[in-house]
Amino acid sequence: MQLAEPAPPQRPERHNGPMLNFFRRGAASETERADPDARAAVFWQRWDELLPEITSALADGRPQHVEPLVSDLVRQVHPNLGFSFERGLRATYALVVSGEADPELRPYTDAWMRAAPPEDQAWEYHDAIPPVPDPMEVTVHLGDTPYALADMRVVAQVDSAAGVIDVAVHHPGFTGLEEPSRTALALMALDAALGERRAADRLGRIETAEFPPESTIDLARLRELAEELEGTGADPGQGGATATS
Repeated sequence: MQLAEPAPPQRPERHNGPMLNFFRRGAASETERADPDARAAVFWQRWDELLPEITSALADGRPQHVEPLVSDLVRQVHPNLGFSFERGLRATYALVVSGEADPELRPYTDAWMRAAPPEDQAWEYHDAIPPVPDPMEVTVHLGDTPYALADMRVVAQVDSAAGVIDVAVHHPGFTGLEEPSRTALALMALDAALGERRAADRLGRIETAEFPPESTIDLARLRELAEELEGTGADPGQGGATATS
Protein backbone atom coordinates (compact mmCIF):
# COMPACT_ATOMS: atom_id res chain seq x y z
CA MET A 1 0.00 0.00 0.00
CA GLN A 2 1.13 3.55 -0.71
CA LEU A 3 0.44 6.25 1.86
CA ALA A 4 -1.37 9.34 0.67
CA GLU A 5 0.42 12.65 0.38
CA PRO A 6 -0.03 15.13 3.27
CA ALA A 7 -1.42 17.82 0.96
CA PRO A 8 -4.12 16.30 -1.25
CA PRO A 9 -4.11 17.52 -4.86
CA GLN A 10 -7.08 19.14 -6.50
CA ARG A 11 -9.96 16.73 -6.87
CA PRO A 12 -10.95 15.66 -10.39
CA GLU A 13 -14.32 16.32 -11.94
CA ARG A 14 -17.13 14.06 -10.72
CA HIS A 15 -19.79 13.14 -13.26
CA ASN A 16 -23.38 12.44 -12.20
CA GLY A 17 -22.54 14.92 -9.44
CA PRO A 18 -20.99 18.37 -9.87
CA MET A 19 -21.73 20.22 -13.05
CA LEU A 20 -18.51 22.23 -12.69
CA ASN A 21 -15.12 21.94 -11.10
CA PHE A 22 -14.71 23.37 -7.63
CA PHE A 23 -13.39 26.95 -7.57
CA ARG A 24 -11.24 28.32 -4.77
CA ARG A 25 -9.55 31.66 -4.26
CA GLY A 26 -6.39 32.80 -2.52
CA ALA A 27 -5.43 33.67 1.03
CA ALA A 28 -7.27 36.24 3.11
CA SER A 29 -5.77 39.32 4.70
CA GLU A 30 -6.72 40.43 8.18
CA THR A 31 -8.85 43.23 6.76
CA GLU A 32 -10.90 40.64 4.88
CA ARG A 33 -11.86 38.79 8.07
CA ALA A 34 -14.99 40.85 8.58
CA ASP A 35 -18.26 39.92 10.23
CA PRO A 36 -19.45 36.64 8.64
CA ASP A 37 -23.15 37.48 9.03
CA ALA A 38 -22.76 40.85 7.33
CA ARG A 39 -20.82 39.32 4.45
CA ALA A 40 -23.38 36.55 4.08
CA ALA A 41 -26.20 39.10 3.88
CA VAL A 42 -24.41 40.96 1.09
CA PHE A 43 -23.91 37.69 -0.78
CA TRP A 44 -27.56 36.69 -0.69
CA GLN A 45 -28.80 40.12 -1.68
CA ARG A 46 -26.59 40.10 -4.75
CA TRP A 47 -27.38 36.42 -5.46
CA ASP A 48 -31.08 37.25 -5.58
CA GLU A 49 -30.39 39.98 -8.13
CA LEU A 50 -28.27 37.70 -10.32
CA LEU A 51 -30.34 34.53 -9.93
CA PRO A 52 -32.35 34.82 -13.20
CA GLU A 53 -29.13 35.28 -15.17
CA ILE A 54 -27.38 32.39 -13.37
CA THR A 55 -30.30 30.00 -13.80
CA SER A 56 -30.66 30.88 -17.47
CA ALA A 57 -26.94 30.32 -18.10
CA LEU A 58 -27.01 26.89 -16.50
CA ALA A 59 -30.16 25.90 -18.35
CA ASP A 60 -28.49 26.90 -21.62
CA GLY A 61 -25.32 24.96 -20.81
CA ARG A 62 -23.25 28.14 -20.46
CA PRO A 63 -22.02 28.00 -16.85
CA GLN A 64 -18.74 29.69 -17.78
CA HIS A 65 -20.71 32.89 -18.41
CA VAL A 66 -21.63 33.20 -14.73
CA GLU A 67 -18.69 31.53 -12.99
CA PRO A 68 -16.80 34.85 -12.57
CA LEU A 69 -19.88 36.51 -11.08
CA VAL A 70 -20.38 33.80 -8.49
CA SER A 71 -16.65 33.57 -7.80
CA ASP A 72 -16.57 37.26 -6.92
CA LEU A 73 -19.61 36.87 -4.66
CA VAL A 74 -18.08 33.94 -2.80
CA ARG A 75 -14.78 35.79 -2.44
CA GLN A 76 -16.59 38.61 -0.69
CA VAL A 77 -17.74 36.16 1.99
CA HIS A 78 -14.18 34.86 2.41
CA PRO A 79 -11.38 34.52 -0.17
CA ASN A 80 -10.57 30.95 0.87
CA LEU A 81 -14.05 29.58 0.26
CA GLY A 82 -14.73 27.45 -2.80
CA PHE A 83 -17.95 26.93 -4.70
CA SER A 84 -19.49 24.57 -7.21
CA PHE A 85 -22.74 24.17 -9.07
CA GLU A 86 -24.18 20.70 -8.56
CA ARG A 87 -27.19 18.77 -9.71
CA GLY A 88 -29.62 19.12 -6.82
CA LEU A 89 -30.81 16.28 -4.66
CA ARG A 90 -34.31 17.80 -4.46
CA ALA A 91 -34.11 20.84 -6.74
CA THR A 92 -32.81 21.15 -10.30
CA TYR A 93 -29.60 22.89 -9.23
CA ALA A 94 -27.55 23.17 -6.07
CA LEU A 95 -25.05 25.81 -5.05
CA VAL A 96 -22.33 24.51 -2.75
CA VAL A 97 -20.08 26.94 -0.87
CA SER A 98 -17.45 25.10 1.11
CA GLY A 99 -14.40 25.68 3.25
CA GLU A 100 -13.25 22.12 2.48
CA ALA A 101 -13.33 21.17 6.18
CA ASP A 102 -11.11 24.08 7.26
CA PRO A 103 -12.30 24.92 10.81
CA GLU A 104 -11.25 28.56 10.43
CA LEU A 105 -13.75 28.94 7.61
CA ARG A 106 -16.64 27.29 9.45
CA PRO A 107 -18.03 30.60 10.85
CA TYR A 108 -18.32 31.90 7.31
CA THR A 109 -20.03 28.86 5.85
CA ASP A 110 -22.32 28.68 8.90
CA ALA A 111 -23.34 32.32 8.45
CA TRP A 112 -23.80 31.80 4.72
CA MET A 113 -26.04 28.79 5.30
CA ARG A 114 -28.11 30.49 8.03
CA ALA A 115 -28.93 33.34 5.68
CA ALA A 116 -29.73 31.12 2.68
CA PRO A 117 -33.22 31.40 1.18
CA PRO A 118 -35.61 28.45 1.36
CA GLU A 119 -35.18 25.74 -1.23
CA ASP A 120 -37.48 25.78 -4.24
CA GLN A 121 -37.88 23.66 -7.34
CA ALA A 122 -34.95 25.33 -9.04
CA TRP A 123 -32.32 25.74 -6.30
CA GLU A 124 -31.05 24.22 -3.09
CA TYR A 125 -28.01 25.28 -1.07
CA HIS A 126 -25.27 23.40 0.80
CA ASP A 127 -22.33 24.48 2.95
CA ALA A 128 -20.45 21.24 2.22
CA ILE A 129 -20.32 18.93 -0.78
CA PRO A 130 -23.22 16.51 -0.26
CA PRO A 131 -22.97 12.76 -0.86
CA VAL A 132 -24.27 11.48 -4.16
CA PRO A 133 -27.48 9.44 -3.94
CA ASP A 134 -25.69 6.26 -5.02
CA PRO A 135 -21.88 6.24 -5.33
CA MET A 136 -22.10 2.92 -7.18
CA GLU A 137 -23.60 4.77 -10.15
CA VAL A 138 -21.00 7.56 -10.30
CA THR A 139 -18.12 7.85 -12.75
CA VAL A 140 -15.24 10.29 -12.26
CA HIS A 141 -12.86 11.45 -14.94
CA LEU A 142 -9.15 12.02 -14.46
CA GLY A 143 -8.08 13.70 -17.66
CA ASP A 144 -9.87 11.81 -20.42
CA THR A 145 -10.02 8.52 -18.52
CA PRO A 146 -13.25 7.45 -16.77
CA TYR A 147 -13.21 5.56 -13.46
CA ALA A 148 -16.38 3.87 -12.22
CA LEU A 149 -16.72 4.17 -8.46
CA ALA A 150 -18.52 0.83 -8.44
CA ASP A 151 -15.04 -0.65 -8.95
CA MET A 152 -13.60 1.15 -5.93
CA ARG A 153 -12.78 -1.18 -3.03
CA VAL A 154 -12.03 -0.16 0.54
CA VAL A 155 -10.35 -1.79 3.50
CA ALA A 156 -12.05 -0.19 6.49
CA GLN A 157 -10.92 -0.37 10.12
CA VAL A 158 -13.41 1.16 12.54
CA ASP A 159 -11.91 2.86 15.59
CA SER A 160 -15.00 3.16 17.78
CA ALA A 161 -13.11 4.85 20.60
CA ALA A 162 -11.85 7.62 18.33
CA GLY A 163 -15.08 7.74 16.35
CA VAL A 164 -13.31 7.41 13.00
CA ILE A 165 -12.68 4.87 10.24
CA ASP A 166 -9.19 4.27 8.85
CA VAL A 167 -9.34 3.33 5.17
CA ALA A 168 -7.18 1.97 2.38
CA VAL A 169 -8.69 2.59 -1.05
CA HIS A 170 -8.08 0.60 -4.24
CA HIS A 171 -9.29 0.93 -7.80
CA PRO A 172 -8.15 -1.25 -10.72
CA GLY A 173 -7.33 1.96 -12.56
CA PHE A 174 -4.71 2.88 -9.95
CA THR A 175 -2.21 0.72 -11.84
CA GLY A 176 -0.02 3.04 -13.85
CA LEU A 177 -1.17 6.21 -12.05
CA GLU A 178 1.23 8.32 -10.02
CA GLU A 179 0.46 8.60 -6.33
CA PRO A 180 -0.95 12.17 -6.50
CA SER A 181 -3.48 10.99 -9.09
CA ARG A 182 -4.38 7.92 -7.02
CA THR A 183 -4.86 10.15 -3.99
CA ALA A 184 -7.07 12.58 -5.90
CA LEU A 185 -9.22 9.74 -7.17
CA ALA A 186 -9.52 8.15 -3.72
CA LEU A 187 -10.50 11.43 -2.06
CA MET A 188 -13.11 12.11 -4.72
CA ALA A 189 -14.60 8.66 -4.18
CA LEU A 190 -14.74 9.17 -0.41
CA ASP A 191 -16.42 12.57 -0.80
CA ALA A 192 -18.94 11.05 -3.18
CA ALA A 193 -19.79 8.24 -0.78
CA LEU A 194 -19.85 10.15 2.50
CA GLY A 195 -20.19 13.80 1.61
CA GLU A 196 -17.51 16.34 2.42
CA ARG A 197 -18.44 16.95 6.06
CA ARG A 198 -18.93 13.31 7.06
CA ALA A 199 -15.70 12.35 5.29
CA ALA A 200 -13.84 15.03 7.23
CA ASP A 201 -15.42 14.02 10.52
CA ARG A 202 -15.43 10.24 10.23
CA LEU A 203 -12.35 9.29 8.25
CA GLY A 204 -9.07 8.95 10.07
CA ARG A 205 -6.02 7.63 8.24
CA ILE A 206 -6.41 7.44 4.45
CA GLU A 207 -4.16 5.26 2.28
CA THR A 208 -4.23 4.17 -1.36
CA ALA A 209 -3.51 0.60 -2.42
CA GLU A 210 -2.13 0.15 -5.92
CA PHE A 211 -2.79 -3.60 -5.85
CA PRO A 212 -6.00 -5.32 -4.67
CA PRO A 213 -6.01 -5.85 -0.89
CA GLU A 214 -7.99 -8.55 0.91
CA SER A 215 -11.23 -8.20 2.88
CA THR A 216 -12.60 -5.16 1.08
CA ILE A 217 -16.00 -3.49 0.97
CA ASP A 218 -17.58 -1.15 -1.56
CA LEU A 219 -18.36 2.54 -1.10
CA ALA A 220 -22.02 1.88 -0.28
CA ARG A 221 -21.00 -0.30 2.66
CA LEU A 222 -18.47 2.33 3.77
CA ARG A 223 -21.30 4.84 3.92
CA GLU A 224 -23.29 2.44 6.10
CA LEU A 225 -20.33 2.03 8.47
CA ALA A 226 -19.99 5.80 8.82
CA GLU A 227 -23.71 6.15 9.49
CA GLU A 228 -23.56 3.36 12.09
CA LEU A 229 -20.62 5.07 13.77
CA GLU A 230 -22.54 8.34 13.93
CA GLY A 231 -25.49 6.46 15.39
CA THR A 232 -23.38 5.39 18.36
CA GLY A 233 -22.81 9.02 19.27
CA ALA A 234 -19.04 8.55 19.08
CA ASP A 235 -17.20 11.89 19.06
CA PRO A 236 -14.81 12.11 16.10
CA GLY A 237 -12.70 14.58 18.07
CA GLN A 238 -10.76 17.39 16.44
CA GLY A 239 -8.56 15.56 13.97
CA GLY A 240 -10.83 14.60 11.11
CA ALA A 241 -9.46 12.85 8.07
CA THR A 242 -5.68 12.74 7.71
CA ALA A 243 -3.63 11.79 4.68
CA THR A 244 -0.16 10.91 5.88
CA SER A 245 3.12 10.02 4.30
